[in-house]
Amino acid sequence: MTPAPGQTTQRLLYLHGFRSSPRSFKAQRLGAWLAAHRPGLTWCCPQLPPSPREAMALARELTAHWPHAGSAVVGSSLGGFYALALVEERGWRGVLLNPAVHPARDLAAHMGEQQAFHDPAERFFFRPEYIDQLREIACATPPRLTHPERILAIIARGDEVLDWREMAARCTGARIELLEGGDHALSNFDELLPTVIGFLNP
Repeated sequence: MTPAPGQTTQRLLYLHGFRSSPRSFKAQRLGAWLAAHRPGLTWCCPQLPPSPREAMALARELTAHWPHAGSAVVGSSLGGFYALALVEERGWRGVLLNPAVHPARDLAAHMGEQQAFHDPAERFFFRPEYIDQLREIACATPPRLTHPERILAIIARGDEVLDWREMAARCTGARIELLEGGDHALSNFDELLPTVIGFLNP
């Protein structure tokens, strides 16, 4: 199920991070580029529910009929954690943007009511059972990449939320673009967009 060299992406799923949405800067910029340059590509960028189990179920449902050939996923932060699970499960290519590596550990401190980044009026509850759901996903995902050539990881040493060393270790063998400085949001995403597009070859 390894994608053929030079294979172009025909279907692309974007998975946003914790407290984020399809209105994230990275999703908007990537979506705009594809609309302008690849209008025939299938672009799917859903609002993910706070439940990890439901988020994965939604991603699987929306892409149920996508073949592994020509399909890919981009995931940011927590979305990167989900994206890696889908890469291993579906045989897709994947781009991981500062991917969460140990979300069950890191999000344990974020129980209770949360405020969405892109709409302060929008709130949701992050429940204790979601930690167990994150552990389930982690346990179902191979601890080492089975086909690292499928993955591009863009990791910022200056990430103020996640440890770049843990991200790099999780992506051992993959193509890693390790940025000096930077931040968790990858505020310089416009500069990184050509790298993402080049890897996906849409």
